[in-house]
Amino acid sequence: MNETAVHTIMDEMAIRRALTRIAHEILEKNKGVETCTLIGIRTRGIYLAQRVAERILEIEGEPVPVGEIDITSYRDDRISVKSVEGLPCGGSLHIQDRKIILFDDVLYTGRTVRAAMDALIDLGRPQMIQLAVLVDRGHRELPIRPDYVGKNVPTSKSESIEVLLSEIDGKDEVIILQQRGKQE
Repeated sequence: MNETAVHTIMDEMAIRRALTRIAHEILEKNKGVETCTLIGIRTRGIYLAQRVAERILEIEGEPVPVGEIDITSYRDDRISVKSVEGLPCGGSLHIQDRKIILFDDVLYTGRTVRAAMDALIDLGRPQMIQLAVLVDRGHRELPIRPDYVGKNVPTSKSESIEVLLSEIDGKDEVIILQQRGKQE
């Protein structure tokens, strides 16, 4: 029988600290957020972007626009009939000539991020795209590297990482799942 071992690698406090650090790093790297827009990749990336925007507002007293992007039809490794909805509010968030900070929960092969960049570029020409992830687990298939990382977690291909967020899952936690071999 296959068993799965579950280990918590980030609890609620660790996630909060990581997002606060990312907010400070964004402010420092961009010398504020005047020309920045935070875009979260659906589903969990949008909640991370919103949380960082809240931290930036607390730190700087300046709001930063936040948007959401659905990249389902841009994936090259998944078949889908869904269409890209793009940014919320009928596309009222403009990305033209803005510094876009793209948020995702876990960076693995890089294919999700590549799809998100394709979708963003279809919506306009940003000045720059930066990448923020809560967890970088390695195993890249594309030359993509995050600018902001909550936690680096080297994994084997038999492991998987799950990010649980209170907005969807009722709690904040990052867990690593390890498949154990068959026992007879």
